[in-house]
Amino acid sequence: MSSSNVSLLPMLPSEDDQTSKLIRKSKESPFVPIGIAGFTSVVAYGLYKLKTRGNKKMSVHLIHMRVAAQGCVVGAMTIGVLWSMYKEYVVKPREQKIALLQK
Repeated sequence: MSSSNVSLLPMLPSEDDQTSKLIRKSKESPFVPIGIAGFTSVVAYGLYKLKTRGNKKMSVHLIHMRVAAQGCVVGAMTIGVLWSMYKEYVVKPREQKIALLQK
């Protein structure tokens, strides 16, 4: 066999690439990180309240926490879609109209 400088393992991307990609994606759709934060908050609150749930069954407590966490994520996604539709169908045509009037 010949020795070469080619690595058999793929190069992992550096952290700067992942960080810049995360920042770029967050700027494109800012409601996704908000949904993730809401989900994390509900899960943390649910874990905190797990011991003080009182007479409520564990399964009922977990179902309520799951529904609340999903509600945060779905709500953030819905707001994000509405925001992108607003930018696409209201703001963009308005800017195009203003650009045509200035010519």
